Amino acid sequence: TEEVEKPKEKDKPVTLSIDGKGDVFYNKEKITLAQLPLRLQTLKSTSKDPKVIINGDAKASFNTVVAVLDAVRAIGIAKVGINTDKK
Repeated sequence: TEEVEKPKEKDKPVTLSIDGKGDVFYNKEKITLAQLPLRLQTLKSTSKDPKVIINGDAKASFNTVVAVLDAVRAIGIAKVGINTDKK
């Protein structure tokens, strides 16, 4: 049998976005900072190699971006990328 390598949905990076109002989004779904640790724990338990990309709007609060990054690190997800919007 022939196996074709396809990127699995669960192996795709999760995108965490912070907008100019300080709202946090998990793959485009608006969540609260309080909901973030549970979402990240679920990601870590369902993915062998979890990856997270943090997108921060130019007007996003630095404190909120750091809080999101701290939550990712606290769960133990090591592969984290950060994108910033230069507006």
